[in-house]
Amino acid sequence: METLAWLSTTPVAAALKASGTLYLVVNAAHILSIGLIVGAILPLDLRLIGVVRAAPIAAIGPLLSRTAATGIVLAIVTGLCLFSVRPQEYAQNPAFLAKVGLVALGIVNALALHLRSGWRMAMSTDSAPPSLRVQAGFSLMIWIGALLAGRWIGFI
Repeated sequence: METLAWLSTTPVAAALKASGTLYLVVNAAHILSIGLIVGAILPLDLRLIGVVRAAPIAAIGPLLSRTAATGIVLAIVTGLCLFSVRPQEYAQNPAFLAKVGLVALGIVNALALHLRSGWRMAMSTDSAPPSLRVQAGFSLMIWIGALLAGRWIGFI
């Protein structure tokens, strides 16, 4: 864990430590990013599973996917900034490690979902094949788990 000590001496970490306002803004941006992720992925997964049928997959799928991807990029950037403030402490926090693992799994699952023929079929037929429905259900569990793990960080 000593190898992470240098992160807390970077200009970003120093600026966040020196300014409560900057830390607040970056933390709020991280929360907004998480909102983009969850706010886009949950409705898309629910649509793929078939729980919600209000809009065609082809109409909402691309927009919600891009919104979630934007949220993921922003959450990673802001999360790295926040991590830099106390990297050694976070690296030893089981909730943080669980969150990072779940986010990585969620990203891999999303990439796999979009690269499969089932995604293309769902976009063209407005019906997700059973394997894609299972994958969307798995996605729901992953992202809700990541959200819960993220909240858990402050309690450990």
